[in-house]
Amino acid sequence: MSGPGEFYQRDRTWHPPAYSPDYKTSVARSPRLPLLSLENTLSEVTGPVFGHGDLGPLDNDLIRNFAKDGDPIGERIIVHGRVVDENGRGVPGTLVEVWQANAGGRYRHKKDTYLAPVDPNFGGCGRCLTDGEGYYHFRTVKPGAYPWRNWVNNWRPAHIHVSVFGSGFAQRLITQMYFEGDPLIAKCPIVQTITDQAAIDALVAPLDMNAAVPLDCLAYKFDIVLRGRRSTLFENRLEGN
Repeated sequence: MSGPGEFYQRDRTWHPPAYSPDYKTSVARSPRLPLLSLENTLSEVTGPVFGHGDLGPLDNDLIRNFAKDGDPIGERIIVHGRVVDENGRGVPGTLVEVWQANAGGRYRHKKDTYLAPVDPNFGGCGRCLTDGEGYYHFRTVKPGAYPWRNWVNNWRPAHIHVSVFGSGFAQRLITQMYFEGDPLIAKCPIVQTITDQAAIDALVAPLDMNAAVPLDCLAYKFDIVLRGRRSTLFENRLEGN
């Protein structure tokens, strides 16, 4: 049996520039000098390793994992998909973590001062491991849009933050998932730093009625491509793969 081939060369036009003045905070965050390549230590690359025993039975159910006096308010949804490599092969045993605002657009965070109420039955975070074919799924409520201080009246589209881990903490990729049909996607200065429409489309989860549960919840499908010419855009790896 032949071994895996070389990684595909990345497309340098796929990721947005780190310096994007219309996204105001990128001005201070973007590097002014050439990036340095630092070699990882063995412990950074190889550990810790996550196992099924580290996760609880409700970790991927955001509707129930923080509830105290009933279900959280909001549109009930399923988010599911696969974590795959550049050839479309599933990557098993990948830790997928999510965090999000509640249905009103408010995060459970002491520094979130948006006037929308905190939902006492919604924590807004979850995690799971991909199965042998790279599949994952979460049950949650659809997050709301919220304002942010970029220009006078900017709003973030509804989105879910997604983190995927390899075999160690140094192998972490972070992205955001948006929802099909949201008109705020085209108006968001953060999204519009991405110049390739196909790259934006890869961050938008389409409605998946086949995975919806009748009389219960809708579903959205979001596949994550780890590397290759058309890998998912990861906000902590803007330099590419």
